[in-house]
Amino acid sequence: MAKAKSTYVCQECGATHPKWMGRCDACGAWNSLTEEAGPESAPKGLGGKRGKKIEFVGLDGHEKDPPRRVAGIAEFDRVLGGGLVPGSAVLVGGDPGIGKSTLLMQVTAKLAGTGKTVYISGEEAIAQLRLRARRLGLDKAPVSLAAATSVRDIVATLDTPDHLDVVVIDSIQTMFLDNLESAPGTVSQVRASAQELIRLAKRRGFALLLVGHVTKEGTIAGPRVLEHMVDTVLHFEGERSHQFRILRAVKNRFGPADEIGVFEMSDGGLDEVENPSELFLGEREGDVSGAAVFAGIEGSRPVLVEIQALVAPSALGTPRRAVIGWDGGRLAMVMAVLDARCGLALGPLDVYLNVAGGLKISEPAADLAVAAALLSSESGEAITGGTVIFGEIGLSGEIRPVSRIDARLKEAAKLGFTRAIIPRVRSAKKTKSADYDLQITEISHLRELADAILPAVRTHQAMG
Repeated sequence: MAKAKSTYVCQECGATHPKWMGRCDACGAWNSLTEEAGPESAPKGLGGKRGKKIEFVGLDGHEKDPPRRVAGIAEFDRVLGGGLVPGSAVLVGGDPGIGKSTLLMQVTAKLAGTGKTVYISGEEAIAQLRLRARRLGLDKAPVSLAAATSVRDIVATLDTPDHLDVVVIDSIQTMFLDNLESAPGTVSQVRASAQELIRLAKRRGFALLLVGHVTKEGTIAGPRVLEHMVDTVLHFEGERSHQFRILRAVKNRFGPADEIGVFEMSDGGLDEVENPSELFLGEREGDVSGAAVFAGIEGSRPVLVEIQALVAPSALGTPRRAVIGWDGGRLAMVMAVLDARCGLALGPLDVYLNVAGGLKISEPAADLAVAAALLSSESGEAITGGTVIFGEIGLSGEIRPVSRIDARLKEAAKLGFTRAIIPRVRSAKKTKSADYDLQITEISHLRELADAILPAVRTHQAMG
């Protein structure tokens, strides 16, 4: 038998190296290589044994929609596309203390009323799990609890004819296989443990929920292949200083990606938020300079959120740029266009941008609202009350159309807004104010924005 040879595996990207190095050649991470025992013998290929032939079928066919197990928590079911699919694997990641275990405890307690659910923790003792359930008022739910980290023991326990509906593993980074010499949480352990558990879930037909730790960069710890192995990847995000939590689907084989569910953290756990727009706009106090309301789309639902900007003189040689909830590179682009196309010199000034409520926005449609907030803060004049703004800005200063204008305008009208500033629609279907009970102002270039939002400063010198 060939002698086992050690390899060095990068804990950031999973690349293997024959010897230890301070820096991984694949991803460039420093001090990320750990020694792991290799297989006792090299793979010998297929040899002379022939496999059986596989059968091919055509694209034309009729398949039933996969059955769903509805948790009864509408925001959770929405993100999954309608509920949990039996035999599927769902990976839930998020920062420490954000509420992952609390959410899954509530989900398993809800599902326990209609099926058999199991909650296995590798991080907490049974007493701690019971204490959380008591605090949430869920201690009477028929959930089966266990504290274990050995995948071999877990598989032996769950691989029985007894039907299971939902199994929660909290967390996958604490699980280990005893035939691997590496420590729990390493790339090889996470990959192998997840593979065994997912294979069991698909064979036995229960829904598997895996909790995943995240790195300091905000990505799920472990090999990237882990996200490819599962059917759904959910990110639980939010600012600790805010009570709002966002459950976002970044991958979903059984439903739409980029769907979000909004929760509010309270003493009794996580409460659903049926209308996020009212929540994110609930603390607005009158009309103040530097604030603009953006009508965005998160997944399939429209969400209105306030974007706040502050422009102030800088005491530093290099002006400060601070962005919370938006892309810093996108802010730099909007500022450059305002400078080059509109003559608004923001370069020597400190600029602070914040998306109120802890929501993170990624769509380009927020460009116009950000520019409006910057203009309002620089001029010191508030934007006309009851106005929502959305549109994408091009490098030449043109305002480009965005998707789902109808849904954005209907949400604004429902919440009592009276005016909307949107990109000019050039298609045959024009946007009419009477259709939405809104005063709609269409603009085609960034130079028109100041006249539209700041009537008191139409002759502002910075706008030429």
